Amino acid sequence: MLLYHLTTAARLLRRDDEDDGGDENCVHVTPGPNGNVPPGACNAYYNFDPQFAPAVAVAVIFGVLTGIHIFEAVVFKKRYTWILIMGALWETLAFIMHSLGAKDQQNLGYAMGWQLLFLLAPLWINAFVYMTFARMVLYWHPEGKVASLRAAVIARWFVIADVLSFIVQGVGGIMASPDAGADVVRIGLNIYLAGLGVQEFFILVFLGFMVVFQRQCGRVRSFDGKPSWRPLQYGLYVVLVCITVRIIFRIIEFSGGFDIDNPIPLHEEYAYALDCFPMMLTLLILAVIHPGRYLLGPASEFPRISRKEKKALKREKKAARLEEKEAKKRAKEHRKTERSGSGSDDAGYQV
Repeated sequence: MLLYHLTTAARLLRRDDEDDGGDENCVHVTPGPNGNVPPGACNAYYNFDPQFAPAVAVAVIFGVLTGIHIFEAVVFKKRYTWILIMGALWETLAFIMHSLGAKDQQNLGYAMGWQLLFLLAPLWINAFVYMTFARMVLYWHPEGKVASLRAAVIARWFVIADVLSFIVQGVGGIMASPDAGADVVRIGLNIYLAGLGVQEFFILVFLGFMVVFQRQCGRVRSFDGKPSWRPLQYGLYVVLVCITVRIIFRIIEFSGGFDIDNPIPLHEEYAYALDCFPMMLTLLILAVIHPGRYLLGPASEFPRISRKEKKALKREKKAARLEEKEAKKRAKEHRKTERSGSGSDDAGYQV
């Protein structure tokens, strides 16, 4: 095992030193059992020797959590929880592919599918937190807004921020695909790191809104028989902490480079402990304190407007704008008439 890691490190260093000469300088290695080759080889799609049993166990756990959330979505009739289900499903599919890839390490599709799904799945969970908190503001806050922002606006802008993070991280993840050249991988990782930075920035801003909400609702004595908002609020705090731990881990992992001085990418145990486990914990917490247990009734959901109603509202707004424009035009003409009439009177008086 020690010889394997020494060989890996040497080839990684050789590959880094020869990047300027192009990837044609790296070494193709005859695959061993399950298609395994050292990470420094040209035909290596993993930075480590992926293990089959842990990948299967994790896929099963994520699969169970996905099933629980599907069941709770049906029982509590919370349609927007499909966002959370997508995150759990992507984690499950990621480790199904990782299980298959562990037995067929020369299959690029398994390696790329696992990498992209694993890197992007937490963003679905992040978006779910934003959407849940917006509904909390709508349901519990006496004014239905925090820091002068209405619940719907909070949901809209933070979800847009999450989508932006998703796009940036997705582009970086695709560029850093296992078969890409060293220079392309380096650029892709920098883009992915930028996406992580954007995600964490908006999480910190979002935490500020949560703190303001907690202070304002903490002063309210009665919520008309509604359940307490505190369990859901504290649960979301823990979820955001787990997501932040995962972001910090990924920043340390990718910013350190892929060489002997940075052992994190060379051992999948780190990813299991600092990415997998926090995401499992978030899904478990959200299953225990599912929003459906606390956000009860139609008042906890944003009003659903049909396409026909949306068109009618647009027509009404357009008619209102036209009426306002006509009113301003009439008022302007009236003032002009008054001024011209006043000028005629003055002229007659002088005569």
